[in-house]
Amino acid sequence: MNHADYYRIEKAIRFIEQNAGEQPSLDEIAAHLGLSPFHVQRMFTEWAGISPKRFLQCLTIETAKRLLDESRSVLEAAIESGLSGPSRLHDLFVSVDAVTPGEYKSMGGGLVIKYGFQPTPFGICMAALTERGLCALSFHDESSAEAETEDLKIRWQNARLIRDDGAVEETVRRIFKPEKGEGIRVFMKGTNFQIKVWTAVLSLPYGVFTSYGELAAMIGAPSASRAVGTALGQNRIGYVIPCHRVLRDTGAVTGYRWGSARKKAMIAMEACVKD
Repeated sequence: MNHADYYRIEKAIRFIEQNAGEQPSLDEIAAHLGLSPFHVQRMFTEWAGISPKRFLQCLTIETAKRLLDESRSVLEAAIESGLSGPSRLHDLFVSVDAVTPGEYKSMGGGLVIKYGFQPTPFGICMAALTERGLCALSFHDESSAEAETEDLKIRWQNARLIRDDGAVEETVRRIFKPEKGEGIRVFMKGTNFQIKVWTAVLSLPYGVFTSYGELAAMIGAPSASRAVGTALGQNRIGYVIPCHRVLRDTGAVTGYRWGSARKKAMIAMEACVKD
């Protein structure tokens, strides 16, 4: 798809958020986007595989609460089995490597990181790769691209960074259009607690959601829901480490590093595919 369509869909989500009490019609959404209703219908169908009406239904708090309720039984079964087996992102198997305490202190010393920009269903992303795996995946618009690059340089300030869009193209393709049996390795840089939280989130299957409190209980720290939220906010490997699958108990969608509208789009996409 044309990644520009995502930014139109994000604009539509923001418009719906601002007019939630009025439930804007397709004609009103189209007028806000400066497009015809036919164009909007086709755009949503090509992007999400469903109609705008069905997609917008997936954005409601009621749907989010239902997803939380339906996910509990799946998570309980997973916990009983010890969350065994490789983590999966839709059809993509995800394996984990993490920095050692010494590597954490070295701030990337001795590492070569190739990073680049590629289109995705959720806008342009910046991906960064080391020999040990994907160490960053962030989303941005024109105003934030430089900030995301600077954040990468700060987090890995002693690494050798090389801009190479072609080097990350295949990895990004595998993340967003995986073929059966494909895998990807992530290379996490964080504190022991952060890595514990991120690894737990990786156990959430595609289309399965949880709350901050439930995630805290999953890692054996039921009173640490606030700390769990903080750890999720420090995740720099977006979408692959699916912190977008963690919601408030109320179903409210908040606290996503790359914007609540993008988080809602990801949740709605997974909910629609699941249904």
